[in-house]
Amino acid sequence: MASRENPNFPSADELVDPRNLIDHFKYWRHDAILAALDARRHEFVVVLENFAYDFNIATAIRNANAFLAREVWIVGRRRFDRRGAMGTHRYQHVHHTKDEPALLARLRGNGMRVVAVDNVPGAVSLIGYAWQPKSVLVFGQEQIGVAPHALAAADDIVYIPQYGSTRSINVGTASGIAMFSYAASVLGEPPGWDHDTGAAIDQ
Repeated sequence: MASRENPNFPSADELVDPRNLIDHFKYWRHDAILAALDARRHEFVVVLENFAYDFNIATAIRNANAFLAREVWIVGRRRFDRRGAMGTHRYQHVHHTKDEPALLARLRGNGMRVVAVDNVPGAVSLIGYAWQPKSVLVFGQEQIGVAPHALAAADDIVYIPQYGSTRSINVGTASGIAMFSYAASVLGEPPGWDHDTGAAIDQ
């Protein structure tokens, strides 16, 4: 629909990009955004074990996009309600598997350090944890935690220190905290974007 002032110019509504994107990517094609993100993805991988609630799956994927994970693996069912991801799943490489032990073994074989996030005895505090760039972050199902076989396969088990009365926090929230911890330890401040070339630039 044309504007009233100039029938040859798009209306203000047509100039609004409704996608959940930073300003730099407004009006970019999907494939161009994905290519720009792929050029600067980080080395960590996220594994989500049999999450019972779609919102937590979607939240973890949204977090993975925010911190630019290399890929996300969902263990178990393939379908979930994507509305909570706010479209970020379109810009993240999301895979599915029914064989988590084989997945973790393959990732470890590729030189990655498997880190389970769970508040179990023997886990070390996330505060001060020295993340390795090539890390696999494993998150367990709500109320159950990380599966025993994944805990046994993990190089490290970390927990998120808490200060109140609750025993645990929502796994979607926990995934964001752990990914931020990784980013703060390994990546530092994020680079900016060159608006002419679309490439990442250091600030």
